Formats: sequence, C-alpha cells, structure tokens
Amino acid sequence: MVDPKKLDDIAKKLSDAVPERLKTAKDEMSKQFKQVLQTQLSKLDLVSRDEFDTQTQVLLRTRQKLEELEKKLSELENR
Repeated sequence: MVDPKKLDDIAKKLSDAVPERLKTAKDEMSKQFKQVLQTQLSKLDLVSRDEFDTQTQVLLRTRQKLEELEKKLSELENR
C-alpha cells in the first residue's frame, strides 16, 4: 500500500536530520527509522485510493436508494 521508496526517502531524511556527532550510526538509524515507520503505518487502518473511491460510489448509490425508499414510504403513508 505504501510505496517502499517513499519510506526509504522519509527514513533517509530523518537520518540526515541527526546531529553530526551521531552520524556514525547513520545507516543503522535509517534502518530503524524505516522499521518504525513500517510498523506504525501497518497499525493504521488505511485503504487504497481505488478502494476509497469504490466505497464512496457504493455509499452514494445506497443513499440514493434510501432517499427513494423514504419518498415512497412517505407517499404510502399519505394515502
């Protein structure tokens, strides 16, 4: 779901932000940053854009059908 290259880029940016005196552990820190990012992102309940768009369309159709049924019910009650 999440592009591994983007995770690598974020981990690299984080490790680049580490003070110079800690740069000796840069590679290890980059790996740890990436691992933490992957772990935390996996805990999120994320969906792909396609799935989101599909569910949005399903919800829209469901709302339309509900409105139609409410209208019919109202008409029947008025008789």
